[in-house]
Amino acid sequence: MGSKTGIFGGSFNPVHIGHLALANYLCEYEGIDELWFMVSPQNPFKKDSRLLDDHARLALVRAAIQGYPRFKASDFEFRLPRPSYTVHTLQALHEAFPQRSFCLIMGTDNWLRFPEWKSPERILALCSILIYPRKGFPVNEAALPANVRMSHAAPQMEISSTFIREAIREGKDVRFFLPEAIRHEAVRLYGKG
Repeated sequence: MGSKTGIFGGSFNPVHIGHLALANYLCEYEGIDELWFMVSPQNPFKKDSRLLDDHARLALVRAAIQGYPRFKASDFEFRLPRPSYTVHTLQALHEAFPQRSFCLIMGTDNWLRFPEWKSPERILALCSILIYPRKGFPVNEAALPANVRMSHAAPQMEISSTFIREAIREGKDVRFFLPEAIRHEAVRLYGKG
């Protein structure tokens, strides 16, 4: 079936140590051979959020993951029609990379909303799903479909990009929330708001 490629989608506005620690864990402990940070140009559930320019967010991800060969920053969704729905992304990925086996990565918060997503049954037909725990969003594992599994020991870091953006705007020192490789650039970019 080919290598197991994890698809970790998000706006990454900005990417932070919580994203990276989780992704690192999934590669090292959950059988993900390569993990693609799928930088999303627009999330259908967050139409009003003020996103930093798509390419600026992608550049921050690229800089943050440099040196870890199992991570890849992907602009794949930038070329797809908007808003970018997961089902369309997965369909296009299958056509572009037929030799790969894809695994969608999501938190329990998103899994609980999964029935509201566009074509959830088609998503389940296109890939496996690996769910990581989020505090306050319990999942009934006995009810999970066959190709959906829970990563119990994945690190739970309650850090949000929103918190980091606000802290930067307030002039706070957030050095331990951001990878050192992107800290100065992130402060420059997000400090303008």
